[in-house]
Amino acid sequence: MIGMLNALIDLVESGSGDDLDVSRFARDHGSTEYHLRRMFSALAGMPLSEYVRRRRMTLAAADLVAGAPTVLDVAVRHGYSSAEAFGRAFRAVHGISPVDARRDGGPLRTQPTLRFRLSVEGSTPMDVTITPTSELVLVGHAARVPLIHEGVNPHIQAHIAAIPPDEHARLKRLSDAEPAGILAITGDIAPDAPEGTELTYLHGVSVRPDTPVPDGLDSMRVEAGAWAVFAASGPFPETLQRLWAATATEWFPSNPWRLRPGPSIVRYLEFTGTHASCELWLAVESA
Repeated sequence: MIGMLNALIDLVESGSGDDLDVSRFARDHGSTEYHLRRMFSALAGMPLSEYVRRRRMTLAAADLVAGAPTVLDVAVRHGYSSAEAFGRAFRAVHGISPVDARRDGGPLRTQPTLRFRLSVEGSTPMDVTITPTSELVLVGHAARVPLIHEGVNPHIQAHIAAIPPDEHARLKRLSDAEPAGILAITGDIAPDAPEGTELTYLHGVSVRPDTPVPDGLDSMRVEAGAWAVFAASGPFPETLQRLWAATATEWFPSNPWRLRPGPSIVRYLEFTGTHASCELWLAVESA
């Protein structure tokens, strides 16, 4: 995985970032676009598309400061058909216009070339079980919420608080498949979506495909397959968020599994509001 990510960086640096075929690159390296994008985003702290954009604008800024004849020359060189489109992209990264950069030399926000390295330290103890499941239907109450990487997501909190207590009890009675009990389910999001992107949050349970589902509940159908189940216990939500990061930095690079498309599921075994014992279920397949 680390070698594959560095090969992807080399491809971007070779000038192929403008028309980068990530799906083909992943296939050529024995992986999938879904897994590659999720691992890149988790390890780099930004989506692949954002890294490509930042690198392109870094090189464009260097051309302007070095005395390029015109802004349009630089725009075309870096894949833009008009100076206007290039100007918008340039300002979004650097905070100034290309004309200002060419005249004043900055200030500029450069994106250094990334290089991934694997440091296996065992800093995060990981209790992991590979669990196969049949086809699942996840049912409950869904809401569209923004992706927030750190801290409590107040939009999810508000959604859960709006569900009456007796409805929580009804959902728990409906659960008849693993993972059992009330679940926090996130889905319907691109593998490398940036923070703030909307996703579907489902507060619900897992049921068998033939279980009758009451009217008024939202649902997600999940294909049969394997799940990597990561167990953790500690302060909430820090422990869960550190566990998310550790799957990318420590577990996936060291194990013969990769992510497959599907929702992520958190099963709370014990929850006091500030402390949680939980399981993180991620859909996986053999790498």
